[in-house]
Amino acid sequence: MPAVNKSEDGASGIADRAARALWYVGEGRCEIQTELIAPPEHGKVAVRTHASGISRGTERLVLLGQIPTSEMDRMKAPFQAGDFPFPVKYGYACVGTVATAQGILAGRRVFCLHPHQTSFVVPEHACHPVPDDVPSDRAVLAANMETALNALWDGKPSPADHICVVGGGVVGLLIAYLCAKIPGTRVTVADTDPGRAKLAQAFGCCFALPESCPPSQDLVFHASASAQGLDTALSAAGKEAAVVEVSWYGASTVPVALGGPFHSQRLKIVSSQVGTIPPDRRNRWSFDRRLSAALSLLNDPVLDLLISDRMSFEDLPDQLPAFLTEPQGGLAAVVEYPEPSARLPHPLELDV
Repeated sequence: MPAVNKSEDGASGIADRAARALWYVGEGRCEIQTELIAPPEHGKVAVRTHASGISRGTERLVLLGQIPTSEMDRMKAPFQAGDFPFPVKYGYACVGTVATAQGILAGRRVFCLHPHQTSFVVPEHACHPVPDDVPSDRAVLAANMETALNALWDGKPSPADHICVVGGGVVGLLIAYLCAKIPGTRVTVADTDPGRAKLAQAFGCCFALPESCPPSQDLVFHASASAQGLDTALSAAGKEAAVVEVSWYGASTVPVALGGPFHSQRLKIVSSQVGTIPPDRRNRWSFDRRLSAALSLLNDPVLDLLISDRMSFEDLPDQLPAFLTEPQGGLAAVVEYPEPSARLPHPLELDV
């Protein structure tokens, strides 16, 4: 049994326990640090992590210290520690089991917007139950699915629309997947990697290289995070159509081709950002409702095709910098955590 402390009111409790967390500590460098976490107080729960997801685009900017000064407050993740640029504990896609012995979430698998960490204590309301038909490694895609769902709300696709998604990364493919579920739509994924064709087809979509992108689209989503991709998106848009910009470029400046047909075709560029809910839904949809919806939308085994890489938590300092910065064709990366018995010291075996 763990050592027992006496609290100020005389009640006994479990002593603080150690957890291990990933920190970005300098440009291109990260390390695992140990920290103490106290047993959960009333209204809080302890979570033992099974898997977490790496947000390739955002965490690349964090690793490289490229979060713009103007966006540092807005880009803070829930339960982030430290400040941009460094050192900072960052991440927002953890799935684990509630380890506390009491409460409605006791023993439940939950998703939490928390940095990469072996175990942690958070308010109960920050934990979202994972549906039984969604495995833990797929559930880490919940944050990406939220982004895709929010993008559809901003773009407002309709039945029978011809839709193009430029950029076949995780978010782009999830947007295409959702759009293809709308009756009568014809969805095309455009990407420079021909290997994305099989994924697009598995999701019920067509595929095109940028030079063969279909024209006169009713709606275009851009998710390639490149100037060339944005040019492709604008060239694919039909007259008076909108290009929904889902990419975030951090501190980079991106040229936009506003000459040519941009004005004569009365094209629109619409920003989409998951940090806010679109105004026409804000009075009815909370962030909790949106995240619960995203988790329920992950109940399709075909989405397992998005998981291309797996890393051990302990290997992150060696493997993550190269994964985030080197050109490669991977998609979602899942961080796998050791079983509790393999952890030294053993975290959060709470009998309270």
